[in-house]
Order: sequence, then C-alpha cells, then structure tokens
Amino acid sequence: MRAVAMGLLCLTIPGGAAYAGDGAEDTAAKPVVPNIYLDLRTTYATIPAGTLGLGFGNTSLSAAFEALAAQRGATLPNGLPAARSIAVDLPLTVDVSDSVSLYGGVSGSAADIGGGWSTFDITSWNIGVQADLYQQNGGSIPTMTLQSTLTQSVPNEQGMTNSFNNILEFDYALDEDETRGWLAGVQYTYTDIASLVVRIRPNTILYAGGYYQWPSNWKFTGRLGVQSFGGAQLAGRALAEPFTQPILRLDLDRMDDNDNRLFGITAQIAWMPKPSYQVTLRTPLYAVRN
Repeated sequence: MRAVAMGLLCLTIPGGAAYAGDGAEDTAAKPVVPNIYLDLRTTYATIPAGTLGLGFGNTSLSAAFEALAAQRGATLPNGLPAARSIAVDLPLTVDVSDSVSLYGGVSGSAADIGGGWSTFDITSWNIGVQADLYQQNGGSIPTMTLQSTLTQSVPNEQGMTNSFNNILEFDYALDEDETRGWLAGVQYTYTDIASLVVRIRPNTILYAGGYYQWPSNWKFTGRLGVQSFGGAQLAGRALAEPFTQPILRLDLDRMDDNDNRLFGITAQIAWMPKPSYQVTLRTPLYAVRN
C-alpha cells in the first residue's frame, strides 16, 4: 500500500537536498527526508439494494454511505435502494521508514440512491498507520504487515459513524528481489454509529492471493477471499441483511526502481449477495520521492 503518481505533476526535492553525504565517496548515500505525498485515490462504486458500501479497505466510502443510510433509513420503508457512489480520498502520507508509514486526511463523496446525484461534499476524515511487524529479508518466515485506520464521517451529528479498519497481511516472497510471491490476510472492520436505533455489525474478510512484478516495473496483484458481514438494523428491522460471500480484488501498479508506486488501478467485485463493482485510480502527488 505504498502510494503513487499517475502522470500528474510530482514535486521532488533535488537529490542533493534529499540525501546527506558522509564524506566518503564510496559510501552509499542515505535519504534524510522521508517520502511525503498526497495518496490521491478516486473510487467509483455500485452498491446493490439492501446493503452498504463494503469491501477491501474502502472505509471512507463505507463510513459516508453508512451515515447516509442511518440518516435516511427511517424515510425508506422498503429498505436501502441500489446506489452509485464516487469518492475521493486525500490522505497526506509520510513513509517514515521502509517499514512504517503514517497518513491522515479527508475524503469527499457524492452518491445517487435513486433520486439523482447528491452534491460532492467532504464526508469523512481518517488517520492511520501501516507497519511491518516482521520482514522476511530472504528468510523462511513471511513479512507480516499491520494497517490500522480510523475513519469518522462528517458532519459530527446524529447518525455519524466511526469506522475502525484493521488489516493483517502475510507476504511470502519467492525471490530475493521480492518481485513475486504469495499473500494471505484478514481485514476486520468495526463501525460505531451515533444513533440509538441503528446498529451496524462487524465486517470480516479472509483472503489469499499473489503478485508478480515484471522487469518493466509493472506489478500485478490478485486477492480472492470470503467476506462476512453481520448486517445492520434500524429500530429492530433489517436495514442491511447479513451475508457471507466471495470477494475478488485485482491491482495493476506501475512502480519505479525504488518500489514507489507511480500509478495504480484496482478493480473489485464483491457479492453482497448481488455483485457490487468498484474501480479505484491511485494517482499520488509527491512532495518528496526517494
């Protein structure tokens, strides 16, 4: 989940400023300024009737739609209609080291739940951390990465949501350069909602997959798993039914020689139980790229 830029203007610090010399010509220079960038992500999603915006890592979209559902649930006697949504995430990300990244920012979205598109507004903010708890480094134990994100919907009023999203992923590289390997992981999302009559149950995804990076620095990653959602209730009646269904995510990324992502596109299909489709473009804007 390192982020990236897609043919957009990258502001970079000159090499002399980004690296400190140690007085020895044959000693490798080390970066003194971490990667800093806006990890711009633009998502379009379709959501079947009777469910919420769920799936891999899209807590900003989910928080905004859950808050909307809570606010309008009482006026929708036939349940939640099918919806379309566009969300833009703008987390400012700092790669503190090769193993730790910190991020935080705002997200905006617009939705169409049958009566036309709403206005595009800031609908949530988020903070989070991603850290390698263990690195394989050529050994037999896979790299273990934990990503935790707190997302709160905006505005702060009745029906607002707090989503806690945690992803634990294992990455077993098959070569020294880590250009191909296997993945396995779990994502757990808990949502707390400021309402006495609405309850949203946790969402869990178990998955496995793999990745391959070509010498041209294009990288393909696939994840296939099972998503289990506990459902949502409004005043004792079902707002969204529980389900356990398959989910598929495919990523194509353009990397640079230092494994910084330059562009990414993600396609996701999640059955809820009807299929929900989601496409995300990742086009980060770098202030510093080592």
